[in-house]
Amino acid sequence: MDAKTIILLCYAAAVNLTAFVLFGVDKRRAQFNGVLEKKRRRKGEPQKEPKQRIPEKTLFVTAAVGGSIGAILGMWLFRHKTKHWYFVFGMPGILLAQLLIVWIAVRGIN
Repeated sequence: MDAKTIILLCYAAAVNLTAFVLFGVDKRRAQFNGVLEKKRRRKGEPQKEPKQRIPEKTLFVTAAVGGSIGAILGMWLFRHKTKHWYFVFGMPGILLAQLLIVWIAVRGIN
């Protein structure tokens, strides 16, 4: 393997791992905020601040720059954003677009 291929594979691994972790972190924060909301209804509980969620735009951009496989795996493994049609259809759509681009690039090189 040449240096360009190794760099490309490292980039793909890093961006997919990042997308996967972002889905896990956002799911965890969503669960924390849900529990926190239930606790706020009780009197006498100390007030905690809700954790800031990861914007959906960030999740989509991470997938679009090459992390679509990690995003899809994170989405289904953590069962996060699976009820939103734009994630259910958008993430595989991004993956298909990326595969098409790679196919065209490889086919055009030969």
